[in-house]
Amino acid sequence: MTQRIDAGSELDPVHPMRPPASARRAPGLTTAEVAERVARGEVNDVPVRSSRSVTEIVRANVLTRFNLIIGVLWVIMLFVAPIQDSLFGFVIIANTGIGIVQEWRAKKTLDGLAVIGEAKPTVRRDGIAAELPTSSIVLGDVIELGPGDKVVVDGTVAEADSLEVDESLLTGEADPVLKQPGDVVMSGSFVVAGGGAFTATKVGREAYAAQLAEEASRFTLVRSELRSGISTILKYVTWMMVPTSIGLIISQLVVKDNNFKDSVARTVGGIVPMIPEGLVLLTSVAFAIGVVRLGRRQCLVQELPAIEGLARVDVVCLDKTGTLTEGGMDVTETRPLNGSDEAYVQRVLGELGASDPRPNASLQAIIDAYPEGGGWQCTGTLPFSSARKYSGATFAEGGGRTSTWLLGAPDVLLDGQDPVLSEIQHLDEQGLRVLLLARANGDLGAPDVAEGAEPSALVVLEQRLRPDAHDTLAYFADQNVAVKVISGDNAVSVGAVARKLGLAGAEHTLDARRLPTDPDGMATAMEQNAVFGRVTPQQKRDMVAALQSRGHTVAMTGDGVNDVLALKDADIGVSMGSGSEATRAVAQIVLLNNSFATLPSVVAEGRRVIGNITRVATLFLTKTVYSVLLAVLVVCFQVEYPFLPRHLTLLSTLTIGVPAFFLALAPNKERAQPNFVRRVMRYAIPSGVVAAAATFTTYLVARHFYSGPGSLSAETSAATLTLFLVSMWVLAIIARPYTVWRLCLVAAMGLAFVIVLLVPWLQDFFALKLVGAPMPWMAVGIAAVAAAALEFAWRLVSRRFPA
Repeated sequence: MTQRIDAGSELDPVHPMRPPASARRAPGLTTAEVAERVARGEVNDVPVRSSRSVTEIVRANVLTRFNLIIGVLWVIMLFVAPIQDSLFGFVIIANTGIGIVQEWRAKKTLDGLAVIGEAKPTVRRDGIAAELPTSSIVLGDVIELGPGDKVVVDGTVAEADSLEVDESLLTGEADPVLKQPGDVVMSGSFVVAGGGAFTATKVGREAYAAQLAEEASRFTLVRSELRSGISTILKYVTWMMVPTSIGLIISQLVVKDNNFKDSVARTVGGIVPMIPEGLVLLTSVAFAIGVVRLGRRQCLVQELPAIEGLARVDVVCLDKTGTLTEGGMDVTETRPLNGSDEAYVQRVLGELGASDPRPNASLQAIIDAYPEGGGWQCTGTLPFSSARKYSGATFAEGGGRTSTWLLGAPDVLLDGQDPVLSEIQHLDEQGLRVLLLARANGDLGAPDVAEGAEPSALVVLEQRLRPDAHDTLAYFADQNVAVKVISGDNAVSVGAVARKLGLAGAEHTLDARRLPTDPDGMATAMEQNAVFGRVTPQQKRDMVAALQSRGHTVAMTGDGVNDVLALKDADIGVSMGSGSEATRAVAQIVLLNNSFATLPSVVAEGRRVIGNITRVATLFLTKTVYSVLLAVLVVCFQVEYPFLPRHLTLLSTLTIGVPAFFLALAPNKERAQPNFVRRVMRYAIPSGVVAAAATFTTYLVARHFYSGPGSLSAETSAATLTLFLVSMWVLAIIARPYTVWRLCLVAAMGLAFVIVLLVPWLQDFFALKLVGAPMPWMAVGIAAVAAAALEFAWRLVSRRFPA
């Protein structure tokens, strides 16, 4: 991409009216000039954050609608009731504190990883080019550009060697724009071919895409199906709470002529359990802990819902180079064609390698095999692009001889009937990569330069397979996730690599040039084949869209600029840490260790979060349903509410709070399913109905069984026993399939309740004392019937209302 000239030349041979490249190279600012600009505040000081600030974390966890409701009720209870009835307030404080601490831990992890993965543009100062943090750029800095580099601030092009910039992330136009000196480049665009440098004209918040870039790289806790579903549930819970609470307040304070403080306590006891406050907390904690776990594996989650999203993926599109294969390659042989001299061919290859200051993996292998001979003068270059599939250069060989050479895909540079293609196909079938060296007859800048090119040699390259790729592909096959290998290389060669790695369906290969152009036809071809070659960047984007049109959730991995558009449009974009700045900017997940084998960990973490939150959400919402129904029944029957806040605090802690915390963080390999709200409510509603019916039945029976001054306390104790046993059965169902630790968890909660019933001071503290034998045994019997009803209801729901 550079244009080299002899020391004695005065003009660039390709562009005779422009001075030579060496003279055009801007030295950049001096140290003194940089200091002046820093003093004036002309610095690129946009704070690019990977996470919410500590203040935002505290505000988000403390200032919630339900915390406000519970806070008001807690203050009331502190004035009218014993401290035992105010325990729910202390629990909320503890829960909020846990949420803040966990998200703060996630923030520290993300901030550390973001620094590791931060792009560092090459800036010229005092005539020396060096990598600097984006925040160190000042107004007037000269910043170098190469393929894959992101334009980090606005500027004006100072140097351009076939510089092509993709501005699709800003304008929506997919076609690259050829830039010349004096043209404007905007922050947020990236280089797809060629190279050059630009002078920063707008930095900091004045840059066009500064705010967009900041928002795009922020850590978020929103826009996921899980969190959206919980928000929907909370909205309906609020609607149910308002009329029910009003009716309960009127019933307990007006209709019933009880002690005022006792009536207030029982009213609050009816309202508090309607709020599934711990559900939001556990979701945040589960996500935050997932971020920390993945951070330890050098996986940067730039958008938190990506953990959940990748767990829902059913198609993964992989770019072969850098994903299934390592970046490096080795030249295994060079085969001269048409009587070409092998020594001369190797000389040409060496000069081609030296002509490109930013070689890709293929050209780097050629450079390693054939060092530059020296003595030839490069008078023009044509940079490689994914759309063209070849690069080129023109040389002055001395003695008045010039030659123009092209290096690229044989099936693009050769006529379809050329007999050399059959020889190449045999090499492709072995998984080898083949490049064609051809001598062009026309001008390098002509659009038809490849037409009539004379084949001179085949360069055979061997790709290095990633050692962990086989196990990763096997994992996706085991999880019923379809894998599609999409590459710009020859389809047969890509298929051979995929077969070596054991990819299912690798024998079904398709050259993308024969893909249908209509979305439906393309979607069918995508579903029927597993390996695609000669895919252009725009086709990658179309392939993702075609799969999405069939209802698939698509993840796309890549590391090159040709993957950016597809990464941006996929449901989940995954970039390698060594990939271009552009791919890292648009991806939701960045594998900083460049290991494709990290993806199963992300999938597993997402499945753990989704599966476990679905489990515990059923626990929380069962409590909400039975609390609302109990309040309605109390209003309808005009009786005292059976519980004080201390009773429900105890029950919630033992049957929901503590178990949910362990269940939410446990391993879970269940495949993520859609329709979160439906999956949760189909079990929570019947469970809540059974629990409310059994508890209220026990309460009514106890009201007829007991009489006298202490009857209400005895009735409450009997109802509490039934509700605890039914809630424990719901927990036992949700804890399935059983493991040793899950059985121990359920048993420990049951034992804790027994201790409360047996220890005198705990009996007094929680106002729980079973009176006599008949009524407690009646409560146990009613709970047993309710347990049978729960088993029947869950099995019926599973058959009649599949998610």
